[in-house]
Formats: sequence, C-alpha cells, structure tokens
Amino acid sequence: MKKKIIIRKFEKKDRKYVRRIACDTAFWRSSRYEFFEDDEILADLLTLYYTDYEPSYCFVTTCDGSVVGYLIGTKNVRVMNRVFYFLIIPKLFLKSMYRGLFFKKNTNRFLYHCLISFFKGEFSAPDFSLKYPATLHININKDFHNLKIGSALISKYLDFLKKERIGGVHFGTTSEGAKAFFTKMGFKLLLTKKRSYLRYKTGKDEFFYVFGKEI
Repeated sequence: MKKKIIIRKFEKKDRKYVRRIACDTAFWRSSRYEFFEDDEILADLLTLYYTDYEPSYCFVTTCDGSVVGYLIGTKNVRVMNRVFYFLIIPKLFLKSMYRGLFFKKNTNRFLYHCLISFFKGEFSAPDFSLKYPATLHININKDFHNLKIGSALISKYLDFLKKERIGGVHFGTTSEGAKAFFTKMGFKLLLTKKRSYLRYKTGKDEFFYVFGKEI
C-alpha cells in the first residue's frame, strides 16, 4: 500500500518529534551518545530557536500521520544569532550545569575538541546574510530517505520565502551526500572549509560546506 506523505506547516504538537529526529540524525556516522550525552540539551541547541521563536518558518513531513522529517528555518540569521547567543546560550549553560552535562566523559571530550577547532579558526566564516538573509536546517528519518521528501521540503520552503519576499537563503552542512543533493537543487557552493574536531574519533578531518541560493 502506498504511504500517504504530507508536507505542512509546523504545529506545537510536532515539537517533540522534531527534537527527536534532530537528536537521531545529529551525528550521522555514529551514535550521538559517543559525542553528546544529553538529548534535552542537544535538542535545544539544534532546534529550540526555530520551534520556539520562529515557528512560522518551520515545516514538517508526515507519513500516515507520523512526523518523519522537518525543515526549520529563519528569515533573518542576524536576528537569530542575537537571540541564540544572548538569550538561549546563557540559559542552556545554566541548564547544562544543573544536569551535570560537563561531567560526562564523552561530552567533555567532544567539547574539548570543538574548542580546539574553534581557536584554530575552523568555525569562522564570512557573513553571507546580507545577500542570503534566511537559513534552514533539514533532517529526515533515515527510514524515509530516497522518497524525494528532502526536495519537496526544500521546494516548499523556497516558495514560502519567495512569498515572504526574502531575497536569499544560506546554510551549512558537513554531509557529502547533502553536498551533492543541494548542488542538484540549484544551490551555489559559497564556502568549503576543513574541520578537525572529529578527527579524534573518525581518524580524519571533515569538510564543512556553505550553500546559498538567491530567491
């Protein structure tokens, strides 16, 4: 029987499913618990701004009524960054202390290598927000890949941004598969940068790609 797949605007009831998928797909090579041992904090880092501060720019995909993928975004990266760094991060730091996150071995090791990578300048990037003010974050349950859900979500979001008169969108990814996918979708590769923060686990550096598209 053919599955009924629907793309619709995000609703409050979808929040827990978006957070779960975000955690499940956060470290696609391995179990997330090898890197980050608190799903609550991880989900906050990945999704809280979008779902709680700008839900009108979020979409979900359902299959037979169950949420199997999402695209969450914002129309203005600069506004998002201000809220994230000055409101969300301080609260998450206190929450992490309360939950004992910084005393967990795998998390400590991961954060230590992220910090080294940061001081090496591997997380720095030009500001693309003037030409491409919006951004997006997309993930799909691995059991529902190859059903063209990703391209349908992207098309839906781009149409929405166009109606909102947003001039462009940019975002980053470390996935080689995503690189090929977004190139095929007509996005322009704006930046390629090597990052070493996972080398301690994978034995190699990975590449970070930034893509953009005018609308």
